[in-house]
Amino acid sequence: MTHPLFEKHRATLDGALNAIHTRGYWSAFNEMPSPKVYGETAPDDGKKAYESHLGQPFALNQPGESGWTGGEQSPYGVALAVQYPVCDFAALIAAGQQAMPAWQAVGAEGRTGICIEILSRLNQQSFELAHAVMMTTGQGWMMAFQAGSPHAQERGLEAVAYAWREQSFVPAETVWEKPQGKNPPLVMKKHFEIVGRGVAVVVGCGTFPTWNTYPGLFAALATGNAVIVKPHSNAILPAAITVRTIRAVLAENGIDPNLVTLCVTDKRETTQQLVTHPAVKSVDFTGGNVFGQWLIDHCRQAQVYAELAGVNNIVIDSTDAYRKMLGNLAFTLSLYSGQMCTTSQAILVPAAGIDTEEGHKSYDEICRDLANAVTGFLAKPEVAFAVLGAIQSADTLKRIEEAGSGKLGTVILAPTRLENPDFPKAEVRTPVLLACAAGEEAKYMEERFGPISFIVKVADTAAAIALSERIISTHGALTAGIYSTRPEVIEAMTAATWRSKVALSINLTGGVFVNQSTAYSDYHGTGGNPSANASYADSAFVANRFRVVQRRYHV
Repeated sequence: MTHPLFEKHRATLDGALNAIHTRGYWSAFNEMPSPKVYGETAPDDGKKAYESHLGQPFALNQPGESGWTGGEQSPYGVALAVQYPVCDFAALIAAGQQAMPAWQAVGAEGRTGICIEILSRLNQQSFELAHAVMMTTGQGWMMAFQAGSPHAQERGLEAVAYAWREQSFVPAETVWEKPQGKNPPLVMKKHFEIVGRGVAVVVGCGTFPTWNTYPGLFAALATGNAVIVKPHSNAILPAAITVRTIRAVLAENGIDPNLVTLCVTDKRETTQQLVTHPAVKSVDFTGGNVFGQWLIDHCRQAQVYAELAGVNNIVIDSTDAYRKMLGNLAFTLSLYSGQMCTTSQAILVPAAGIDTEEGHKSYDEICRDLANAVTGFLAKPEVAFAVLGAIQSADTLKRIEEAGSGKLGTVILAPTRLENPDFPKAEVRTPVLLACAAGEEAKYMEERFGPISFIVKVADTAAAIALSERIISTHGALTAGIYSTRPEVIEAMTAATWRSKVALSINLTGGVFVNQSTAYSDYHGTGGNPSANASYADSAFVANRFRVVQRRYHV
């Protein structure tokens, strides 16, 4: 008998399956924060729901609770003061293991239906989640709503669709009959049970606590595993809201809610003990190279899906839309103050300049014009605050200060502190643009997270493409770009990205930007260079999260 929630959400699942097959545009959850879409009272209700958490204990009724902790500092300077339960991680693991058999028994259809029901419920909470994301990460409101709610939910649904597709290939049972000539055939009945690998741990990041968490969370959950969400210590609230909703939907459907729990800790040692526990069989992580590589090296008992740092870059060879190119780059470098794993850091420009529809532009002119484009784009305060958001961490502020001092290159555009009247305590900075030569690799050959970009002077276009490939192969990248009017240059750059295994954007001048990634159509990361060992999402992202255990007997 088909699970009722599978039937309820079959059309949504079919839409997602078709989208990942065709890679065309499709969306299950509306990205516009409109009362016409989400209900007339949704904006106010969502804000009130968010505010109801402030200064309060966030009860989850999880096993192993021993006290309360908190301490999130909003980049906007808003007091949060939410307290979260401290739980013994071993108790959470044991509870997850105990809950898994019943989750396995629901079957792939049941798990898929329940997961989509969870995502639908989270979508109804989009405004609440958006406020929580905005105030813990420093994202602007529109990004916090879109990336933090519907876009994150789309990525979760995408993972569920891949999980269903892989599991649906496995029949529940079959009759195996082998002819024996004159003798009676050999007949056996065989059953195939899909079993989760074990407890999954999803380690959240401080800048995108839902967008980067939902893929691994729902890939693990849909394939039969218990999940422990370990949020970043400064972005707990979005994860806590998510876990509470998941637990509620599980309980409503007769599943032990301890299948999904929240593990809040700011102690690296506790996190290390959690992820290396023998019962933990998968770990999802987004963040810096140091801890990410530690996970890969030490979590030998688990499959680690890691998105790490990289040096995203763009090669500029020529263009027939100079001003539009500059406008596109200005938005790319400004969005969320460059605090995205996909933001371009190194812009590679030939020393002799480039040809444009406005005539030849020298390297120095390109530097000046890009700086002016960024300044012009952010000239209106309402645009600047909406796009830049606020700086998420003190470490990023230090990097901006260092870059602005000229230690990393010639300052083309210095950072400016902006005063946001709505959030007087917010740390808002405009982007830093630096000029340097290709030989000064120590300056630009590592990720400098934040609104810091380098215009790197290279010998020529061929050298730029070769440098781009070497950067990606050596240090990794999630995105690469090329601007050129010459087909042979585009072909050469394309071949380089095939070798270095990175997504390429060509001549972006409109409303799509190199640092944006669309669910169902764009593969976020390839898993083929040092910036990430997995992709959101493909079959490899889900297929290794479950096992098929068979039993057979003579008929």
